Amino acid sequence: MTRIAIVYHSGYGHTKKQAEAVRAGAAELAEAELIAIDADGNLPDGAWQRLEAADAIVFGTPTYMGMASWQFKKFADASSKPWFAQKWKDKIAAGFTNSATINGDKGSTLAYLFTLAQQHGMIWVGTGMLPSNSKAAQRNDLNWLGASAGAMAQSPSDASPDEGPLPGDLETARAFGRRVAGLTARFAHAAVAAEAA
Repeated sequence: MTRIAIVYHSGYGHTKKQAEAVRAGAAELAEAELIAIDADGNLPDGAWQRLEAADAIVFGTPTYMGMASWQFKKFADASSKPWFAQKWKDKIAAGFTNSATINGDKGSTLAYLFTLAQQHGMIWVGTGMLPSNSKAAQRNDLNWLGASAGAMAQSPSDASPDEGPLPGDLETARAFGRRVAGLTARFAHAAVAAEAA
C-alpha cells in the first residue's frame, strides 16, 4: 500500500480541518498521515524521516496576505536539506490552501507550493475537477471555488473551525485526497512494472 504524508500548518484550526478531509480521502486508497507544522514552524520528531518514506507529499497552508504562512515557509526553507540530497525527487506532490475570502489570492499560494514541489523534482497533481460554475451551482457543490492547481477552501474570518470550511469545500478536499492517493498508486504500480520489464 502506498503512503501519503500531508504536511500542513494551521493558524486557527480551519486549515487543519481541510487537512483532515484530504487525509480522509487519501486513506480510502492508501496509508495516509497528517504531519502538523507547529506555531513555531517546526515539525514533530521523526517527521522528516516519515516524509522521506512517503510515496506522496501533500502540502497545506493557510493563505495569509496572499501567500503561505511564515510557519509553512520556515518548513519549506528547511526542506533544502532533503532537496540537496534529492530525497523527494519523483515523489507525487500536491497542495491545498484556505483563506477567509472567496479569492484571497489563494492562487499565489498554490503557485508557491507548486514551485516548491518542482524545486524538489516532484510530480504535481491538481484537482482534476471541473468547476461548479453554472447558474444552478450552489455554494456547497464540489469545487465551487473552481481550483485546478490544488484544493481551495474558504472560512469566513469570524467563523470557528466548527463553522468553516463549509461542507462543499471539505468534500472537495476529500475528493482531492482520494485523487492524489489513486494517482500515487498508479504511478507506483507503473514504476514497479517498468523495473520488472
